[in-house]
Amino acid sequence: MFGRRRGLDTAGSAGPNSTVTLTLPHAARLLSCRVLDTVHQPVRQARFEVTDPIGRRIVSGETDPYGGFTAAVPEGEYRLLVTAEGYAPFHGATLVGDPAQAGTAEIVLDAVEPPLLPQPGHWELDPAHSCVAFTARHIGFARIRGRFNTLAGAVRIADRMEDSSMHVIIDAASIDTGLRMRDDHLRSAEFLDAARYPTVEFYSERFIHRSGSRWAVAGALTLHGVSRSVTLDTEYLGLGTGLEGEPRAACRATAELHREDFALNWQSVLAHGVAAIGSSVDVTLDVQIVHKA
Repeated sequence: MFGRRRGLDTAGSAGPNSTVTLTLPHAARLLSCRVLDTVHQPVRQARFEVTDPIGRRIVSGETDPYGGFTAAVPEGEYRLLVTAEGYAPFHGATLVGDPAQAGTAEIVLDAVEPPLLPQPGHWELDPAHSCVAFTARHIGFARIRGRFNTLAGAVRIADRMEDSSMHVIIDAASIDTGLRMRDDHLRSAEFLDAARYPTVEFYSERFIHRSGSRWAVAGALTLHGVSRSVTLDTEYLGLGTGLEGEPRAACRATAELHREDFALNWQSVLAHGVAAIGSSVDVTLDVQIVHKA
């Protein structure tokens, strides 16, 4: 098995007067690992995925507060992928069930430098390489996906990144779910009321560094004439150069909105009390910005 091994960690904890019994199916074996950094501190909430030799996922999850995870799997050969924010991914192979490889493997992740931040100054959103998409639940289990086709924006990068600001404007009438009748309904007074509230706007003056390339961008979202505080969970993807040599930067951001918070209250109830449209809407922004001299 990959890494260095110690004795098999216990699968649970108990008081001095209690007993914990771990019962496995006859053909199952334990795959046990600890994920550590280069100074042997546990990496919490690292994502792991165990696959078979042809790439089928067997089990996945996150490491516990001690950097550990244990999975019961049939004997055989497996591939393991471990990823964590701020660390290089780990790829390894192991043979579960080999007595010579029993125990808990230690996986050491190497830290990586976060991508360089954009230089201070004025940056503009590139609409041709940016997208605001959303997903909403439909009739209780299906999902409707859509996007806004027209948007503009600007970002002011400060000397200290945390002092930066951004302003994004979206044309509400540009909503597109791929079905004209549904889009007309979404533009109507029962939903976005695009004739009365033609834009959706997000403005932020708070960039909060979380870890590595992860940021929180906190600001105000104005939708349907209602403003609410919203925080975008943002992954900064780094710098690049466009076809004409212009500096570019990219990020991806997500947020979960509740449409009733913005007075988008239209609803139709189907048979058995199932709502036609769910309350929550998942929003994803893929953004490229271009530096303006």
